[in-house]
Amino acid sequence: MAVTINTLRDFKSKGEAFSALTAYDATFSHVVSEAGVDVILIGDSLGMVLQGHDSTLPVTMEHMCYHVRAVAKGNQGALIMADMPFMSYGTTGQALDNAAELMRAGAHMVKLEGTDWMSDTIKALSDRGIPVCAHLGLTPQFVNKFGGYKVQGRDEKQADQMVDHACQLEAAGADVILLECVPAPLATRITQTVAAPVIGIGAGSDTDGQVLVLHDMLGITPGRKPRFVKNFLAEADSVQGAIAAYVDAVKKRTFPSEEHTFKA
Repeated sequence: MAVTINTLRDFKSKGEAFSALTAYDATFSHVVSEAGVDVILIGDSLGMVLQGHDSTLPVTMEHMCYHVRAVAKGNQGALIMADMPFMSYGTTGQALDNAAELMRAGAHMVKLEGTDWMSDTIKALSDRGIPVCAHLGLTPQFVNKFGGYKVQGRDEKQADQMVDHACQLEAAGADVILLECVPAPLATRITQTVAAPVIGIGAGSDTDGQVLVLHDMLGITPGRKPRFVKNFLAEADSVQGAIAAYVDAVKKRTFPSEEHTFKA
């Protein structure tokens, strides 16, 4: 049975955690969805893990549509979420045109990074039948503005502002909120405040769902490992086993644990 936005809402209402994982091609899409992952994210993280860049900024709409089409071919019922790449939604008109391209390629939902300034764009997308995930906290497309990859929402003012932004974006029509690299108490607060399902990455165990980059979860990403990452392949006998272990740990809320969590 295919996962839809209503499935994610049901998970939240029942207090059942759901899993999300990136995939970028048909083979891994098949493996990931067969293992029980509920949401496949075609992330602009492909700029780093596939293309070798040091940020997501070089990723284009052409790249994203190519990988969405490949993932859609292999998918076995997961909800497909696609990132809108850097400056592909600078204006509402751009967002509508580019989101339409991603949906035609096979996405079921698009994800945008930003804060309250996205409200009008999210409303326009939602009004036209395009489900939206609003990405708050550490938003990698803003790395140059942040001055690096840093935890967001650690002081009280920032935290209150993020809660307010989550509420505004939900009111504008966001169907899902994604929180990246925020202190666990703040993620819990936002999850309890909004009705929309909340997906976390580096946001503690109380969010409604969890997401990781596939390559990180398999422990094959070179360089320094982020705090929120766990190598599930280290204790599994296959890639399929590692993905299944990840799904199980998310559903049982044994991942993320304290060691993968940021404090206020």
